[in-house]
Amino acid sequence: MSGVNEIRSKFLDFFAENGHEIVASSPLVPRNDPTLMFTNAGMVQFKNVFTGVEKRPYQRATTSQKCVRAGGKHNDLDNVGYTARHLTFFEMLGNFSFGDYFKERAIELAWNLITKEFGLKKDKLLVTIYHDDEEAARHWKNIAGFSDDRIIRIATSDNFWAMGDTGPCGPCSEIFIDRGEHIWGGPPGSPEEDGDRFLEFWNLVFMQFEQVTKDERVALPRPSIDTGMGLERMACILQGVDSVFETDLFRHLIDAAASALGHGPEEQTVASFRVIADHLRSSAFLVADGVLPSNEGRGYVLRRIMRRAMRHAQLLGAREPLMHRLVWALVREMGQAYPDLVRAETLIEETLRLEETRFRKTLERGLAILDEKSAGLKKGDMFDGDTAFTLYDTYGFPLDLTQDALKSRGISVDQAAFSDAMERQRVKARASWAGSGEAASENVWFPLREKLGATEFLGYDTESAEGVVTALVKDGRDADSLKTGESGAIVLNQTPFYAESGGQVGDIGLLTGEGVKFRVTDTQKKAGDLFVHLGTVEQGTLKTGTALQLEVDHARRSSIRAHHSATHLLHEALRQVLGDHIAQRGSLVAPDRLRFDFVHPKPITAEELARVEDIANEVVLENDEVTTRLMAVDDAREAGARALFGEKYGDEVRVVSMGKQARAHGQNALGWSVELCGGTHVRRTGDIGLISVTGESAVASGVRRIEALTGRHARKHANDTMAIAKTAAFELRTSVDDMPARIAALMEERKKLERDLSDARKKLAMGGGAGNGAAAGGVREAGGVKLLARAVEGVETKDLKSLVDDGKKQIGSGVVAIVGVTEDGKAGIVVGVTADLTARFNAVELVRKGSEALGGKGGGGRPDMAQAGGPDGAKANAALSAIEQAMADA
Repeated sequence: MSGVNEIRSKFLDFFAENGHEIVASSPLVPRNDPTLMFTNAGMVQFKNVFTGVEKRPYQRATTSQKCVRAGGKHNDLDNVGYTARHLTFFEMLGNFSFGDYFKERAIELAWNLITKEFGLKKDKLLVTIYHDDEEAARHWKNIAGFSDDRIIRIATSDNFWAMGDTGPCGPCSEIFIDRGEHIWGGPPGSPEEDGDRFLEFWNLVFMQFEQVTKDERVALPRPSIDTGMGLERMACILQGVDSVFETDLFRHLIDAAASALGHGPEEQTVASFRVIADHLRSSAFLVADGVLPSNEGRGYVLRRIMRRAMRHAQLLGAREPLMHRLVWALVREMGQAYPDLVRAETLIEETLRLEETRFRKTLERGLAILDEKSAGLKKGDMFDGDTAFTLYDTYGFPLDLTQDALKSRGISVDQAAFSDAMERQRVKARASWAGSGEAASENVWFPLREKLGATEFLGYDTESAEGVVTALVKDGRDADSLKTGESGAIVLNQTPFYAESGGQVGDIGLLTGEGVKFRVTDTQKKAGDLFVHLGTVEQGTLKTGTALQLEVDHARRSSIRAHHSATHLLHEALRQVLGDHIAQRGSLVAPDRLRFDFVHPKPITAEELARVEDIANEVVLENDEVTTRLMAVDDAREAGARALFGEKYGDEVRVVSMGKQARAHGQNALGWSVELCGGTHVRRTGDIGLISVTGESAVASGVRRIEALTGRHARKHANDTMAIAKTAAFELRTSVDDMPARIAALMEERKKLERDLSDARKKLAMGGGAGNGAAAGGVREAGGVKLLARAVEGVETKDLKSLVDDGKKQIGSGVVAIVGVTEDGKAGIVVGVTADLTARFNAVELVRKGSEALGGKGGGGRPDMAQAGGPDGAKANAALSAIEQAMADA
């Protein structure tokens, strides 16, 4: 029982049998400690439990925690490959007591595990304690039978652990094994302690005090236990090897690299093989936990790790990208213990392949320029800093690579000139940004972006984390603080809050700390990638440097994710139903709805819309996993990924794939719907629940819009619609199923009644007038011809012409003038002239005379029929008199 996987399982099982809850490893990106770049110890996920901020349903826990030490103050990167035990990625086995057992039980459990379960020889073991920890010394004597010379007292901070300048702290007891006289070194505390003979493999922390101030320390009411055992070191001990790279797991990874390269490690190349094996682990686990290579923050550390390994692969003679070809071996070795590694295998492979492909181009181009520019230099000379900056800024060739490439020739780089060139570039960028048309109130963001760097976004994998306030802005200016009731903007070093972009709205939620609460009402991006949290302080005073708990509104984010994923499915369904010409022209992804604008020349029929909805929901019901990959933008498009209108993409893009129909039929290896997207999405399509299309309309020439709902919003809409249908059916005295036929019958009946009413009104109108006086008396003579003049009410304006036609038939020869007065007091007028009189009377001229009397202007038509109107229906008789007078004067 000495394999790495067996040791891990045995450790966890032992503590589970002794009443401990097996807790899964937390992510490598700390959610509850913004001061850490990466999780570097097992206790990180329990920090708030130890401080009392968080309560868990158990008092004992055990974990195998994945850790990375490659950035910040815990940085082992440069040592990896050249020492026997340094790693960037390692596993920390631990057991924890939250106010339950303390020193005696912790020592007893540790001793039983390492001597009875792991079978370590007692005479090879020794421990250290803090110099005045008599209690620990007594327990080691009683439990292990150690004599005083096997209990080494250390008076330094090496054996006193503290969470920070204040907070929980306590003495430590480290367990060592003597690996034999054949290895140089002495016991801890001796002049030779830096040797490798005595190997520390487990540290027991007795958390019994609270550091209140620098000078005041008090006892904790419930002392706790925090231990950490290096899995790889224990594997060395149990497998009897001198280096962690000789253990079974690393041997298998190195064998996979040797197989891919066609040759194994030799004395001069063994370090390169070790670098590749270690960096493969750290790169893969970081990608699986949501970190992607970039030029800042965690992404930059990942890029350094990747490129260091890739440089060593090249030194070993790899002519093609190597790292991605080794992922299968890592998944085989560690996938069972860490299922997230299996889930992210494709993403890891593509991220490594893309990074190594780009790095090889960078390396080739940069080295060629470097050779040309340094050809005339000799040992002791200095390479031009401006040229080094050009290599960095234009060709993506890092400064440290330039320095490394020249080091073997004894040539240094003028770093001062490099820094000056960097500052000139920043000044130029500031000037360019200032002229970009942004509002003056926005001028605060670019300097902050330059000062603070990009915000680390954690929201693809979590909705809660801790962050530190790095800047406060109020009324468009930097602020020292925000007080209760004041509104402003907060910038944090890292955040799970999504900032509005790509059609997806920004997150809302709460930021809380000791005595302070800030409600986030929106999250926006400023100056490219600075996440700004807008809102109001509800309690306390907020200051820069404050550590806050960050909580995204979970229900709202979940609904946004569902609507965003549904947008992708509808996009592909529209393309399948309407054709390949479908291209997005805008979208909105909100918590309560989605809308999607796209190119299409005509309205969508009800049948087409139903097919789109059905197809999208079929993919929802598949409940297929939604996968995310990092790809080169050209590779993504070549693979069939669809780019969204108006979005700007860099060289690397996130590709979101969902639906297994296409994969099953070989249409697209990536998925049924494949799009470039930086938004947040559901984990499985089934999480969408239901997609209900609620509307289709035109928004511009050749651009259509559909609107839809998902999940509970779709269900509520369906329920509300059914309630309306039931109410309508009740009023119609029919069932919901028979309601369409009933409505059709009622509509036909209504049309018939309207026709009958219209006919009745016409007959009534031609049988009597609405006014009085000469003009309302029916047929009279004007200018020697017949004039039928009437003012009518209750007749629609569109029916006046048919009345005039009837009048012309009635009089045989003459002029007909009818004014229709509407309910709102306006009037329409129509004049008709029989064919035999059009040479003498022009209907257009006559109708204009009547329109003027009604307060209108103009009118138009033909000599035999013309129409006009006016705002003053009370002047109907005056209009008829004006026409009569015009005829008399003709």
